[in-house]
Amino acid sequence: MLIDSLWTLTGFITALIFVSFYEWVLHRHIMHRPLGWLRYPFQAHAVVHHHVFKGDRTYHLHNEADKETIPMAWWNGPLLIVVGMLPMLALAWAVGSWGIALGAVLAIAGYYVVYEYLHWCMHLPKARRFERSWLFHRLNGHHILHHRYMHKNFNVLLPLADLCLGTLLLRSKVRFAQPVGPSVPDVQPRRGTGTEDVGADLPAEGLGESAAG
Repeated sequence: MLIDSLWTLTGFITALIFVSFYEWVLHRHIMHRPLGWLRYPFQAHAVVHHHVFKGDRTYHLHNEADKETIPMAWWNGPLLIVVGMLPMLALAWAVGSWGIALGAVLAIAGYYVVYEYLHWCMHLPKARRFERSWLFHRLNGHHILHHRYMHKNFNVLLPLADLCLGTLLLRSKVRFAQPVGPSVPDVQPRRGTGTEDVGADLPAEGLGESAAG
């Protein structure tokens, strides 16, 4: 029983690390650029979601009709979990312990559920208790900067891959009209280090980067 529990814990931790890189790859290479015939993720995310929600006051929902563009389509979750489990199942088979698979599915499914909930709260704040936490503030600022710089901060929940792969941005490079609110941190450059910016370069830097890769 103890051995099985250790394998399950190993699978959970391994999958948690893996899923940060899995999210990063999907977000950067599939959701932010058209990939041959697979254009749906790019269209739904880079074109539609980022057109509605930018790094300014429109980061928060203003039009009720746009609410459906916050989460992924219902079928995305099961598909992403199944695909993400494939290498974990191969690992479980290789080491001869299905406890790894159990831990992995808990981590990957849990990651997706928390990702979707956090993302929903970021774009549709309701003064929830969790929104006042230090962790939410940090992750919210991380995501605001992604909407300002679409080639940075691809992780939403666990920015480990951003840190390791060189896409982590902690503060804006220039001053811009960021969203405001009780759950929104200051992501402006530190005083005396930034330049003014009217935001005119946002579409070119954002969608242009995603289309060109």
